[in-house]
Amino acid sequence: MATSVLQPEDCRRDHEPRPDIIETPRLTDDDRILLLEAKERETGELPPELRETARNELREEPALREHALAQMRHFIDKHPAIKKCRTDTPFLLRFLRTKKYSIPQACSMLERYLTIRQMYPQWFQKLDPLDPKMAAVIDAGYLVPLPKRDAEGRRVVLSCMGRFDPHAYDSCVMARVHSMIVELLLDEPRSQLLGYTHVNDEAGMQMPHVSLWSLSDVRVMLNCIQNSTPMRHKRTHFVNIPHYGVKFFEFAVSLLSDKLKDRVMFHRTSDDLSKHVDPAILPKEYGGTVPLREMIEDLKRNLLKHREALLALDEMCVDLHALEKNDLSQDIHSTAGSFRKLELD
Repeated sequence: MATSVLQPEDCRRDHEPRPDIIETPRLTDDDRILLLEAKERETGELPPELRETARNELREEPALREHALAQMRHFIDKHPAIKKCRTDTPFLLRFLRTKKYSIPQACSMLERYLTIRQMYPQWFQKLDPLDPKMAAVIDAGYLVPLPKRDAEGRRVVLSCMGRFDPHAYDSCVMARVHSMIVELLLDEPRSQLLGYTHVNDEAGMQMPHVSLWSLSDVRVMLNCIQNSTPMRHKRTHFVNIPHYGVKFFEFAVSLLSDKLKDRVMFHRTSDDLSKHVDPAILPKEYGGTVPLREMIEDLKRNLLKHREALLALDEMCVDLHALEKNDLSQDIHSTAGSFRKLELD
């Protein structure tokens, strides 16, 4: 049997980099999580480690899930007022998971969701990240979902009031920025299950910020957030509220349900906040490691990636006049009338 003996030159050639082979960079743990969450977002599937939690908290089982999805699609198809609506799995799971698989309640929330988008287009439509005003507010860092989740696995949304210019932009721009970020996040299966943490830094708040919103608009908006947005609000933190903003936030919180009131926390300082939210997940400016500017750039890329889907939301349509006369909507306790009443109050 012949034996091949490599000469020193051959050894060197074997270890020299080959120009025809392109080495792909190794994925970091954060990159792997992003890829996993992107796949989950497309399918609506939860990762294996969270399926037991979904079973215990939401009653989510494969058979119930498929039955509920079929029932919601049937509801949409037969509804005389709904002219066009998304029926993909991630979208419908927003409502089913928020309402713990109560099909009537999920259908009711879907109907209200479509209703408020139609009634208040200045707040909920034209969610275009390339709109100059929207882009400027995002670029300023007023509202940023943090890349890393908190200890409970929740998506954390950071709001910095001092980064919103109340002289250049009105409350409608503020509302649309919030709506755009919310719509970006709502199809995340992990968030549909585990919910959201909100961190609101009110440092830099001025009286013009307070005067952006009428008390009537605050009342209607909070009604929309509580009853029509499929979002599990688990904890809301306020920090650095100036003395002239205290009454405004007290009024806003007074309009919340008892359950949500119990989930609101006020902190005098960032140090107090850090006892409840790990500074490591916050921007570098708040004690973390990643600069806020990097988080903003990531958000801008993500918004552009989903721009078509955000704009396509405006294609959904409900006939508000038919909704008033619809027996089905009465059966599931539609609140279209209550929204109109709030407009008149």
